[in-house]
Amino acid sequence: MTEIVEIPLLAEGPSDATWRLILAHGAGAPMDSDFMNAIAEDLAGRGIGVLRFEFPYMALRRTEGRRKPPDRAPVLIGSWREAIRAAQAQYPSARLAIGGKSMGGRMATLLAAEPDCPDIVQAVVTLGYPFHPPGKPDRLRTDHFAALRLPVLMVQGARDPFGTRDDVAGYTLPKAATVFWAEDGDHDLKPRKASGRSHAQALDEAGAEIQAFLERL
Repeated sequence: MTEIVEIPLLAEGPSDATWRLILAHGAGAPMDSDFMNAIAEDLAGRGIGVLRFEFPYMALRRTEGRRKPPDRAPVLIGSWREAIRAAQAQYPSARLAIGGKSMGGRMATLLAAEPDCPDIVQAVVTLGYPFHPPGKPDRLRTDHFAALRLPVLMVQGARDPFGTRDDVAGYTLPKAATVFWAEDGDHDLKPRKASGRSHAQALDEAGAEIQAFLERL
């Protein structure tokens, strides 16, 4: 098992932001992937303080120069707790939301569903929630949704192989969940050229939806 160590946070956005949104990366790409950079830049430009961090296995990829599989869920969730503690220490007066891309967002929902989730966490934002592995719709990752009471925004691509719009229509979602669909979007919200839409347009719409969601709370 990978040891949980101190979690450094990459901060962006106004120093006096009302909201701080901690974002974790997906299973295969780091916190500074093109997608994570784009969404963080968009949200920071909207006045939201964005904090990014990496799970231990991804941090080791940087130092060791070789790919490692994701840590087990207890380590990932433990890392989330460390990131939250760090954010609370650095920004004690900010309102705090957690979330992330794919696996990172899923781990945030698992933590939020635990009875001892830190009280400072007020909302969850997922980007491409992995409802099931591609091609395996019977292997749902939704069992913990019934225990999730915090407001949740799920930003999804309509044709995401981890859960299409038609797939998700048949699922029982968290009680306080809102789903925003990026039209014709894939797992990164990217539409096909034939749709007449651009990736930049989809990311801008997602940013606007996240901003509106947090401002409503």
